[in-house]
Amino acid sequence: MRIVGLTGGIASGKSTVSNLFKASGIPVVDADVVARLENVLKKGSGGWKRVVAAFGEEILLPSREVDRPKLGQMVFSSDSKRQLLNKLMAPYISTGIFWEILKQWAKGAKVIVVDIPLLFEVKMDKWTKPIVVVWVSQETQLKRLMGRDGLSEEDAGNRVMAQMSLDLKRSKADVVIENNGDLDHLNQQFSKVLSEIRRPLTWTEFWRSRQGTFSVLGLVTSGLFVCKHFSIGP
Repeated sequence: MRIVGLTGGIASGKSTVSNLFKASGIPVVDADVVARLENVLKKGSGGWKRVVAAFGEEILLPSREVDRPKLGQMVFSSDSKRQLLNKLMAPYISTGIFWEILKQWAKGAKVIVVDIPLLFEVKMDKWTKPIVVVWVSQETQLKRLMGRDGLSEEDAGNRVMAQMSLDLKRSKADVVIENNGDLDHLNQQFSKVLSEIRRPLTWTEFWRSRQGTFSVLGLVTSGLFVCKHFSIGP
């Protein structure tokens, strides 16, 4: 199985690329969707307890649920708090991603895309190959973010600076999708990337797939049968 890592930055167009993979018939495991499905901050859950212990009860609504906008504002304003939140949430999200990958493996998927905004930050890049980074210039990123979310230039800049720089992510990528242009330009690049992603599996990737695993089991079973036959003799 080939596990492709997809990442980018805020307002880079990563979600658009993720949707293009889905439209092309390639399964996508979305870390943000996993986090919502797993409800890692649900009142009383393990994630909830760890976050409340770390950030205090001032992040809670009267219902005792986490005030997500307030927590987001808090962590965006502090590198140390953001890193702490990522560290607290990573085990729960990683477990959810693992189970989603396992489901796709059981269905016989040969290639899947794992869409993780914090791919490098939570060290999941070592489990994915190739790594695809959706890159835009900081000027384009700021302009799109201000237009999309109605933010001031200062607020948009703070949000961009709160993340690992796209230039650094680009330096760690196997494949870069440059998204400074329009949708047609993005689609042209995506077509090339899709061809790369769909290339034949390497032997290592094949043995990790369901088909490869069953092939190994078949060989082992056949080998045991042959050994048993010869050990019994005529």
